[in-house]
Amino acid sequence: MAHVSNLFVALERRKPMQAVHQAIAVADRGFEGCVHGRAGSKRQLLIVDGETLAEFNLVPGIVRENITTMGLNTADLRPGQWLVIGSAVLEVTIPCEPCFRMEEIRMGLQEALKNRRGVLCRVVEGGRISRGDAIEIREAAAAIPGAGGAC
Repeated sequence: MAHVSNLFVALERRKPMQAVHQAIAVADRGFEGCVHGRAGSKRQLLIVDGETLAEFNLVPGIVRENITTMGLNTADLRPGQWLVIGSAVLEVTIPCEPCFRMEEIRMGLQEALKNRRGVLCRVVEGGRISRGDAIEIREAAAAIPGAGGAC
């Protein structure tokens, strides 16, 4: 079963991510306290699968993800799908294209992670996400009780 293995918050720009045991996802914002959260953005949270990190011998958090997963192939996720994690609901918006900063980690990593750096999401319904929480994929917004249909 897919689950959350690590959680990270960026307390300052260009500084290492802070590992946390749990985080509060704020509707239409991102993680509480994270400097990258922006209202209205398609880039509120980055989800990366731990299997990809392991394949490239990368430690969780190094590619600046907010959520590291196990058992979830993020390359298979499509925009519009919803992820129920803990008491939060996220919408997959776009794949995350690796930027030049991947080269600061390791030369050639930007190209190597092409189509493999995970997905960006927006927070549809805020809530608490903890390490170990199961991840459920929902195909339609209407399938989320109380969500009020597609956005």
